[in-house]
Amino acid sequence: MSQFMQLGQAAIQQKNIAEAVGWFTKALTETPKDPQVLACLGQSLCWQGQRDQGIIHLRQSGQLLLKKARKSRDTQLALDMADQLQYWHDYPGALDVCKQAVLINPGFVRGFQLLALTHSRLNQKKSALAAGRKALQLVPDSATLAILLATLEAADGLTAEAKRRLEKVLQNPSLTPEEQFRAHKELARFLDKLGEYDQVFTHLHQSADVSKRLPEVSRQDVKLVPQMLKINKAGFDHELLGRWSNTLFPADQPAPVFLLGFMRTGTTLTQEVLGANPDIFVADETDLIVTVVKELNRLSHNQGSVPDQLRKLDLAGVLHLREFYWHRAHALYGDKIGSRLLLDKTTMNTIDLGLINCIFPDAKLVFLLRDPRDVCLSCFMQTMIPTPSTVHLLSWQDTGQFYAQVMDWWMTIKPQLTMDFIEFRYEDAVFQFEPAFRKVFDFLDVNWDPAVADFHKQAAGKYIASPSFNQVAQPLYSSSVGRWRHYKAEYAEISTWLQPFISAYSYDD
Repeated sequence: MSQFMQLGQAAIQQKNIAEAVGWFTKALTETPKDPQVLACLGQSLCWQGQRDQGIIHLRQSGQLLLKKARKSRDTQLALDMADQLQYWHDYPGALDVCKQAVLINPGFVRGFQLLALTHSRLNQKKSALAAGRKALQLVPDSATLAILLATLEAADGLTAEAKRRLEKVLQNPSLTPEEQFRAHKELARFLDKLGEYDQVFTHLHQSADVSKRLPEVSRQDVKLVPQMLKINKAGFDHELLGRWSNTLFPADQPAPVFLLGFMRTGTTLTQEVLGANPDIFVADETDLIVTVVKELNRLSHNQGSVPDQLRKLDLAGVLHLREFYWHRAHALYGDKIGSRLLLDKTTMNTIDLGLINCIFPDAKLVFLLRDPRDVCLSCFMQTMIPTPSTVHLLSWQDTGQFYAQVMDWWMTIKPQLTMDFIEFRYEDAVFQFEPAFRKVFDFLDVNWDPAVADFHKQAAGKYIASPSFNQVAQPLYSSSVGRWRHYKAEYAEISTWLQPFISAYSYDD
C-alpha cells in the first residue's frame, strides 16, 4: 500500500473526509488503474457530498474488478462494489456490475441475489423474478432467498404463489429472528392483498414480537425522536419562527419547496407527480436538512437545543446555513437542478420544521395528510430499515403513539409558521387528481403540465428511495383508501391516540 493510501485511510479513521480525498487523489495519480484506490476515493467523495463524482470512481473500480474476475472467476470483490453502488443509490451502475458478474461466475448465488434486488429497485419486475428464481435454484434450502423470491413474486402479481412459499418457510423451526420477522411481515401483506383479512394481524403481531430480538432494532435510540419533538414543541414560538421572515435573501440562495408529512401519507406519490413537471427538480430523501442541523451544532459548539442555538444565531449565521444547504445540494446533484425549483422531499424532516422555517422563512411547504387509520395500518404493515423514527413502527401500539406525537407537533407549530404552506390530502390526489394537483401547482407558481398524469411512466425504471417505490410506478389506484375498515376491531387499542386527528381533519365516519 502506498504512503498516500495509508495517509488517506488514517484521515478516514480520524473522520477527516476532506483530507482523505486529498490523499486518495494523490494516490490515484500514482496508480490510476488501481481499483482499491478508485474505491477509496469514490467512497470519500460520496461521504463528502460529491456523490456524482464519487460514483464515477466507484463505477471505474467495479469495471477493473470485473476485469480481474474474468481471469480468476472470483466475483466477490466486484459484487462488493455493486453493493456500494446500491448504497449510494446508483442502481443502474450496480445493475451493470451484477449482470457481468453472473456471466463470469454463474454458480455464485450472491450475484443473482444482488441482481434480483437491483432489478427490483428499478421496478424491473420480470427480470428481478428471473434472477430471484435462479438464486433459489442454486441454494434451494435458503429461507432468506425464499422470502426474497416471495416478495418478487408478489410484486409481479403472483400473490397466491408468494403466500404459499412463505407459509412453507414459516414451517421451518430453525429460522433466524430476521427471517421470522420478514416472513411474518411479508405474509401479512400478501394476505391483505388476497383479502384474507382475518389472518393479517396475527402475523403482524408475531413480527412485532420477533422484532425485539433483532440487533439492528436494539441499536436504535428509541428516546431520540420523541425527545426532539418535546424539545421543539417547547422551544419554537412565533417570535423565533418569524425572526427573519422579512429578510430579503440573496438571489443565489433561493428557498426550496419542502414536501413533508408523516410516513405513508403519499409524499412519494406527490413528489413523482410534481417531479414529472420539467420545471421542478426532486431531491428524494436526502440528508440536506440533517447536515444543516449538524452545521448549526458546529457553529454553536453543540451548546443548547436547536431552538436555543437558533435564538443565538445572527443573520450572518442564517446566510451561512442557507449557503451551506445549497453547497450540499449542488455537490449532490451538480448541474441537474439548473434553474428549476428544488423540491426537497425528506418525509421525516417534519421533525425539523422549526429549523426549516427559521432558515428558509421564504420557502413553501406542502404537508401531506391522510386518514390516520390508513396511515398507521400502512406503516405497521411495511418493512422499513430500522432508524430512530421507524423503530416506533414495529408494534401496533407504538405506531399509533408515534403518529400522535409527530402530528401533535404539526398541530402545535402549524399556526405559528411564517412560511407559506398548504395541506394536501392523499385522498384528494387519488379521487380528484387534476383539480387537487392543480391547486398545488398554483400554490408553487408552477404552470400545470398535463403530462404529470403519466407520472408512473417516468417512475418505472428509476430508483426511488421510498418503500413505496413499486407503487408509484403504476397508475393511481384507490384500494388503499379506507383499507383500515377491514380491521376495525384492531383500532380499539390505538383509538385514544388517533381520534383527535381523525376529528381534526374530518375523517370521522
